Amino acid sequence: MPNSLSMKEKMIEAKNANFDFLEISIDETDEKLNRLKWDKNQKLDLLKTSMETGIKVMSICLSGHRKYPIGSEDEKIRNKGMEIMADTIDFASDLGIRIIQIAGYDEYYKPSNENTKQYFLKNLRLSVQMSAKKGVILAFETMETEFLNTVAKAMHYVNIINSPYLQIYPDLGNITNAAVSYGQQVSEDLLVGKGHIAALHLKETVPGKFREIPYGTGHVNFNEAINITYAMGVKMYLAEFWYTGNTDWQEQLKFANQFIRTKFKELLTK
Repeated sequence: MPNSLSMKEKMIEAKNANFDFLEISIDETDEKLNRLKWDKNQKLDLLKTSMETGIKVMSICLSGHRKYPIGSEDEKIRNKGMEIMADTIDFASDLGIRIIQIAGYDEYYKPSNENTKQYFLKNLRLSVQMSAKKGVILAFETMETEFLNTVAKAMHYVNIINSPYLQIYPDLGNITNAAVSYGQQVSEDLLVGKGHIAALHLKETVPGKFREIPYGTGHVNFNEAINITYAMGVKMYLAEFWYTGNTDWQEQLKFANQFIRTKFKELLTK
């Protein structure tokens, strides 16, 4: 949706397009990071709007760590990343948001550098401790880069931390691209995360491209992934797609909803 819309307008449009909830973004821009500084009245306004529209904010996509990674070699950047993490957990707790999708990797990390891995693991432990105190789940996004682009790789850290407050929130488009790149099966990768997938991003991709691919024009097998994850107990799904300046964005909202809902109808009628 156009970013010029207010949160209330976005909720109304989501309702009109037959969605059940929204995911709020906390990315690396000042505009989105400033959401973490909302005062009590601003948070109450969002809760009131949610009640009025019937559209809840169920999860947060925390991608602000692209700019401020918690595993950076720069101490100031690491500290800023942890400040963002703490603020996001508090933000989620105040608003009753259950899941924070956290970035498992970004351009600032150096997978070959053991220092960054150790910083990442140390601060990940601290982050999970903070989220556990608030009863908020942190869940890894499977990213588009090598460090954490599969469910199997995310499970490595989930097993190390071994907490109910660290799970996985896969991006289906990203793991599909990874599976093609590695000559593996998406189904096998998803099954590795059995019991640890909190929700699933349903995003379309094509090999080598990760954004702005319209539904139905890529290579993602939505039916297979939904069948597998639904049987595993996953019941929260997020349609991820982009506004690219098109004037028919309201129709595109409805199309995306219908496209995804059709996949569930096919599942539930079997």
